[in-house]
Amino acid sequence: MRPHAIVRNPIWFIITGGAIGIMALIILGFQLFVIINPGQKGLVITLGKLEDSVLNEGTYFVFPLTTQVKKFDTRIQKTEIESNGRTKELQQINTKTVLNWRVEPAKLKEIYQQIGTEEQVVNKIITPIFDETVKATIPSKTLEQILAKREELQVDIFAKIKKRLAPYGIVVDNISFVNLTASEEFTKATEERQIAEQRSITAKKEAEALISKAEGEAKAQKLLQQTLTPALLQKMAIDKWNGQYPTVMGNSNALPLININPTSPQAATP
Repeated sequence: MRPHAIVRNPIWFIITGGAIGIMALIILGFQLFVIINPGQKGLVITLGKLEDSVLNEGTYFVFPLTTQVKKFDTRIQKTEIESNGRTKELQQINTKTVLNWRVEPAKLKEIYQQIGTEEQVVNKIITPIFDETVKATIPSKTLEQILAKREELQVDIFAKIKKRLAPYGIVVDNISFVNLTASEEFTKATEERQIAEQRSITAKKEAEALISKAEGEAKAQKLLQQTLTPALLQKMAIDKWNGQYPTVMGNSNALPLININPTSPQAATP
């Protein structure tokens, strides 16, 4: 008995082939056009050769088998870089800095030929040069100067990094320190010193207050001694007398006091 032959439906082949052809045309259609968005530039590479012309924003027809377009963002970009350095007293300081930069459109071809893509620009040029600049600038200052005047350090590094990146066609608009910290050991020692200084200031103020109080009391006593004349003492005694005569005298030779007020029943006797 002969095995059954597999029946092949030609319609199925037509539908499948048509779908594959349509998909291929769609994919090819997307590859035939390239869109350069606002803030971008395009470099054209034809058969491995970088063309002199640079594409501005718009839509362009290209043949994908022979031509490709490399897009570059010419807007300001932000890159965060962490670095560190040793101060004049060999204390380590850690920095986290935001760098705002952009590429010069006129130098795009040179940048791509010598460096590569935007990611390679950051990894091969910007980050290493910035790290070198930080390490070369920090040793000229003490840690206290850096922490107290961080804006001066920021301005100094900005001027240096701007100058160093300019030959590569990279424009630095500004930098900003996100974080600027000393080592844990130095931070702890600084806190302990500040506490000791505060205690010393408090003790000094307390001592000055005690001295001032003692001087005030001494002046008051001196003034009191100068004002206590015999006449004043007698007057103070009279002012405090309650009008009663003593009934007993401690000394037998003391003279008796006679009440000259006839209305008073009391008189002192020896």
